[in-house]
Amino acid sequence: MNPTSPPTGRISRVVADLAPSAIRRFFDLVAQTEGVISLGVGEPDFATPWSFSSAAIGSLEAGRTTYTSNQGLLSLRRGIVAHIQRLYDLLYDPTDEVLVTIGVSEGLDIACRALLNPGDEVVIVEPCFVSYQAAVRLAHAVPVPVATHAADAFNPRAADVAAAITPRTRAIMVCSPSNPTGAVYSRACLEGIARLAAAHDLLVLSDEIYDQLYYGTEGHTCFAALPGMRERTIYFNGFSKAYAMTGWRIGYACGPADIIAAMTKIHQYTVMCAPTASQEAALEALRRGEPRVAEMVRSYDQRRRLLVDGFNRLGLDCFEPLGAFYTFPSVARTGLSDEEFCERLLVERKVATVPGSAFGACGAGHIRATYATGLPQLREALERIERFLQSL
Repeated sequence: MNPTSPPTGRISRVVADLAPSAIRRFFDLVAQTEGVISLGVGEPDFATPWSFSSAAIGSLEAGRTTYTSNQGLLSLRRGIVAHIQRLYDLLYDPTDEVLVTIGVSEGLDIACRALLNPGDEVVIVEPCFVSYQAAVRLAHAVPVPVATHAADAFNPRAADVAAAITPRTRAIMVCSPSNPTGAVYSRACLEGIARLAAAHDLLVLSDEIYDQLYYGTEGHTCFAALPGMRERTIYFNGFSKAYAMTGWRIGYACGPADIIAAMTKIHQYTVMCAPTASQEAALEALRRGEPRVAEMVRSYDQRRRLLVDGFNRLGLDCFEPLGAFYTFPSVARTGLSDEEFCERLLVERKVATVPGSAFGACGAGHIRATYATGLPQLREALERIERFLQSL
């Protein structure tokens, strides 16, 4: 045995068997390549609005740098409750039904650990954000994927979800608007999932981080606001996307008091509380951020139409995403796999995208391209992609 080699068997089998994020390799390639136009990272290109940052600076200047309650500032929780009630006529108790988390990712992680026992199953609608399956596996439970398809606007079919449910199923995990597809689940689709949850006594983990980045006419459907779903749903949201606050790391979870208490128990042992200054910035975002969000949404919508039209013009079939800031065009006509397409596009034309298969097997043959970047860069990226396609 090489004396410098680490001992075998000291890493948890669950962690050892967990595949690294499939999108990380492409981000590493981007970091090594100069002159890249990145359509890969799901991060707003807008700076955090100054008034939000100023609120955080003010809290530092005033010496408000101590721990907050484990659940977060009560003023922020009250602001979250008022925000949700205004949007969806859905009321939570800020004292025991709201938890401020380190982004939605932490919320999903601790929810899985709070709810799942070894061997439990969670039905996950795919393509989905890369951390969903990992969160379930790290809770020693089993993710059960349900595929969606462009022909259905990437909405899950109730029959497919029903077929995935077994006696070991504990919960269903959904995200609308969706990362990576930009799909918005119709109300009828969500009502079908709600009926299944009620019939099989299941919980629903609903990630709605992109709810304000919406471009349709019908309005976003909040899952917990559906009849009978409030007590079955853990509702996740946050400030990263709509408010351009990714690095501030503030999310929140709302749900039944017993579930929030269990999540808080894990939260207090792992992170204690979300950063105080970030919470102050988030509160300011709720108080005065709506006009800035509306400005960003208008800009995203213009970019969305440019990118969708551009992909379709180039023969990369792209359904119209109605939410978030992602497109999910098919590259099947090129004869390349999604990984080959992304790697060659990056190396040969310096445009970064993400293979659809990184988000689940049913994403194969597609790429994720974000429009969270400026119009000039998007136009240049489309020109580079056109030259790449011509070279095939």
